[in-house]
Amino acid sequence: MAQPEMLKLPEVLDLIGMSRAAFYRMRARGQGPKLLKLPNGQLRCRRRDLDAWLTSCEESAA
Repeated sequence: MAQPEMLKLPEVLDLIGMSRAAFYRMRARGQGPKLLKLPNGQLRCRRRDLDAWLTSCEESAA
């Protein structure tokens, strides 16, 4: 079984066109895609979680 594509935070920020500071402000408000914290402290986002979050943003804007 293939591993899910895990994106690094800079990759996520590039895909959504957002600065790191704006992303963390959004996360502090309880918004944003689901992130996983690795044992070394780095953050990752599954591609499917990012896609689901983007879809929910489109639906709420409609």
